[in-house]
Formats: sequence, C-alpha cells, structure tokens
Amino acid sequence: MTVAIGVVMTEHIVTGRLHDHALVGAPIRFPSDADELDALTALPSGDLVEMLASNVASLVQNGEKVDAIGVAVPGIVRHNIVEDSPNLPQLKGVHLGEELGKALQSRAIAAPVHIANDADAIAAGVAATRGHLNRLTRVWTIGNGIGYGRWPYVEGVWEGGHITVTLDPKEKFCGCGGVGHLEGIMGYRAMRLRFLDKEPEEVFAAARQGDQKCLEFVDLWHRALAAGTASFIHLAGPGKFYFTGHNVKFLEVGLLRSHLESMVKMSPLQSFSLEIMEPDDETALIGAGVSAVRALTW
Repeated sequence: MTVAIGVVMTEHIVTGRLHDHALVGAPIRFPSDADELDALTALPSGDLVEMLASNVASLVQNGEKVDAIGVAVPGIVRHNIVEDSPNLPQLKGVHLGEELGKALQSRAIAAPVHIANDADAIAAGVAATRGHLNRLTRVWTIGNGIGYGRWPYVEGVWEGGHITVTLDPKEKFCGCGGVGHLEGIMGYRAMRLRFLDKEPEEVFAAARQGDQKCLEFVDLWHRALAAGTASFIHLAGPGKFYFTGHNVKFLEVGLLRSHLESMVKMSPLQSFSLEIMEPDDETALIGAGVSAVRALTW
C-alpha cells in the first residue's frame, strides 16, 4: 500500500492522508470558514511552512514510513521552487520543497516532498479518480485567481490564467500587473476592483435581473474564458475541459460553448466537451498525492 500526504494551499490549506490514491479520514482545513478567502495572504512564508509541517505531522503515525508528500500551490512551480505566485506573493522565490523538507525532518519525518501547481494537481486528481491517468486532462480553476492545469505533467510554465485575451489597455486588473490577462477579467479580486460598488455575486445577480452593464460584463467574462480555452484547443487539440473552483457557480456552459463555437472553426478541432465539477478538496488532495508519488519515478 502506498501512503502519501496531500496538501493543497490556495485560499485555504487542506491536508489529507492518502492510501493508494484514496483519501482516508477527514482532512485538516485552515481556516475552517470556506468563505474566508484572504486568510493566508497576511501570513509570512515561514509561518506557512511551519503550518504545513505541523498539519502533515499530525497525520503521520510515529515511526511510520510515508512514501511521498505532495503540496499543491498557485503560481509558477518548477523543481520544487515557487518562482512566482501573484495570489500568495510571500511564496515568491521560496524553495518550498527544501524548506518544508527541513521542517518535517525536525519532526522526524523524512519522506520526499514534491511541490506542484494547484491546477495541475486538480487535473491529476481528476485523471486518477476517473481512471484516466493515461489521457490528456485539462482543468480550469476559477477562484481568486484563474488556474489552468493539465495531466500528464510536462515541463513548462502553463500559467493559463495569465494568457492574454484582450488588447484593451484598460484591462489591467490582473494580480500580476499584466494587461489584458484572463485573470484580470475572471479573477474574484479583479472583479472586486472593477466593480467597487458591488461584490461579484451581486454583479452576476444583477445581470440575471437585466442590468445592462452587468450583462455586458458577464458576457465578457464568458468570452474571455472561451478565448483562453480556444487557445489551448488550437495548441494541443480538442478533448474534454473541466471547470471547477470556488467561483465555478458563475459559469454558464451554454454561453461558454456559444462563444467557443465562434472561435474554433477548423473541423478537426471541434470535438471538444465541457464539464463543470463542483469544487471539492478531495480531488485536489488526491492529485497532489498522485503527483508526488509519480514524481518519484521521473
């Protein structure tokens, strides 16, 4: 039996124990309020590392051998280093794999640590839970930021949320500071900056009531996601795209498909499909663990 610990750190931290890619027992969550989205942004990186190590240690029995520990975080992650993370800026440049490994060793835990992008971990979790580890799996995560994940892992940056979807110089709400980015339109924080008098939930509710300004934005929101998806279809081919995350509740698949069909016209590329998945921590935890175990053989 393979024993792994999966950790997901996005707007919150969730830690779970995995046996052969299946979650065992209840995961540990911080903060406990699922609607609290900014709890981690004020914590220094050292405090986050200690919190991760303590959570992992609480799930490991004394003297037990753990095969791997997988941690999923937002941002550019390569070789166990968080090169940049606009939504958790304190992690920029942190050698998270090395730092967490040291914190775990001080707690007598010597398992190898693997750091992955959070959206890639969700894609791995989807592939694992659906028996598709041998297929291309792509996932958009819609939350404070916008993530693009794919499985199997291939070397690269894959920051799909920062793909350019508009040339309008006024579109500068992205957390990274870039102009015209998908996240600058769809991201929760970006929407709050755009509509200073309304929360994102109120914007979408007003659109349903016929408010013209909000209707135009909701259409823009879906066109932006269609543009990002169409770009990846044109680069890697059609197939299935999954959509999840805290704000997937805003997504209207019919509207998204309508815009996609106007953007993807070459017949060999039109066999794409779209599926909404309700956000759940289990898929991401499993994906973090799967990624960590598979990384042992890379």
